Amino acid sequence: MVLSTSAILVACGKTDKEADAPTTFSYVYAVDPASLGYSIATRTSRTDVIGNVIDGLMENDKYGNVAPSQKDYDLNSTGWAPSYQDPASYLNIMDPKSGSAMKHLGITKGKDKDVVAKPGLDKYKKLLEDAVSETIDLEKRYEKYAKAQAWSTDSSLLMPTASSGGFPVVSNVVPFSKPYSQVGIKGEPYIFKGMKLQKDIVTTKEYNEVFKKWQKEKLESNSKYQKELEKYIK
Repeated sequence: MVLSTSAILVACGKTDKEADAPTTFSYVYAVDPASLGYSIATRTSRTDVIGNVIDGLMENDKYGNVAPSQKDYDLNSTGWAPSYQDPASYLNIMDPKSGSAMKHLGITKGKDKDVVAKPGLDKYKKLLEDAVSETIDLEKRYEKYAKAQAWSTDSSLLMPTASSGGFPVVSNVVPFSKPYSQVGIKGEPYIFKGMKLQKDIVTTKEYNEVFKKWQKEKLESNSKYQKELEKYIK
């Protein structure tokens, strides 16, 4: 597998003269050494056309680095999708003991205590522990996780740049006739169980009418399920 990509970044830390020109950071990612020559040639041809190219990483570096100690980067782009519908699924990725995002900061999970303490991740860990301990009152749990999220945002260790959201769709699928979920596999577009089709394209008016009905039924269903769960809470 070979990935060769370029990105235009805002000029930073340059002289006034240099700052006028954008800098293209070119990356060469080659899992298969046999493909490295092709990838480098592709990058070189781009350099000849664009010019003013600086290597983000040298071709002899390991782009498949997985160990935290190998990730000595100033910036790292990563992404995350929740596994379940709770703030913990998002915020736990920054847990210094078990978080999956720690490796992108060059921190080995559960280790590097001195490094963890410098940006205050040890304090963040305490906020997470306080939030996860609240298992009765959902509102209080969310409030505590909101404090952890606020710390994460203020620390700027993780800077949100993009989020999946709404987009226009032309469809003849009956709205909400198929499974819906914000997390997990039930929300995948390739799940067709229960899906119904209609002859004409769904209009905005039709969608909004079905959406209101679906919301009402969803609230009633969730409320009923919540009461059933309370039977098991001591």
